[in-house]
Amino acid sequence: MKKLLIITFLFIGFCVSAQTELTHEVYFETDEFEVPETEHNRLLMFLSKIEGLDIEKISIYGFTDDRGSDSYNLVLSQERANAIKTIFSNNEFDETIITNVDGKGKILVKLIKEEDLNKIRGLNRKVEIIVQPYNPPRELKQPEKKNVAESLKDDKLKAGDKILLENILFKTGYSVLLPESKKTLEEMADVMVERKDIYFTIQGHVCCTQNSRDAIDRKTKQRNLSVARAKYIYDYLAKKGIDKRRMKYVGMRRKFPLGGEPKFDRRVEILITYVGETRQRN
Repeated sequence: MKKLLIITFLFIGFCVSAQTELTHEVYFETDEFEVPETEHNRLLMFLSKIEGLDIEKISIYGFTDDRGSDSYNLVLSQERANAIKTIFSNNEFDETIITNVDGKGKILVKLIKEEDLNKIRGLNRKVEIIVQPYNPPRELKQPEKKNVAESLKDDKLKAGDKILLENILFKTGYSVLLPESKKTLEEMADVMVERKDIYFTIQGHVCCTQNSRDAIDRKTKQRNLSVARAKYIYDYLAKKGIDKRRMKYVGMRRKFPLGGEPKFDRRVEILITYVGETRQRN
């Protein structure tokens, strides 16, 4: 009975540990580091599975089979690891959480039957992806919701303040605003024209959705959607007469999810970078 209890606790402990880590393997053709189409599709399905998680770190390890010189295999395994990182990046995953991208070289073939050799070598030509989520997930602090125009008019506004453009939302896969967002953008532009003492950075974000990807700009087919959303706002404000020297725009990828409905992560925020000591008088 005592042994049974020990085995039971070990099994429970293993299950808990397994839930904190997700893995995926991508397989390659001989001497190749380009991801095969079928493997690319499998990887995209895996990305859809993990993109809603609060991820602490991602490790990517490349391998080859036992053939070839050590130096050749190290280079090839690193190229395979790099290829997978590129796919993560192209799908707007935060690169700062990818802590390891390493080529490990060859995996030695162990005691196997001769007829299994090609199959075993095929399984060794791979990249292993290890995803470590926060366990438990962190509490994501929701930004305080304020009227955008009123926030920008505030005399206490200072460098480092961030303003969530609450009603400026985008269609999945596009840098085009939803119709209900136009009014908020117009109000923001009117205030920014008046407040010539404010310098700011426009930060674009993308979201995580289970059934449709929010990384590729479906209009341009480019993988820079968070940047495209920020530039959309930048171009609009420039047309309204706001000096481009006061503005910058950047893509924030998926670095800062809000933890609510996906549509609220398809957003833009304003980071105040400088506020003059006195407003310019008319």
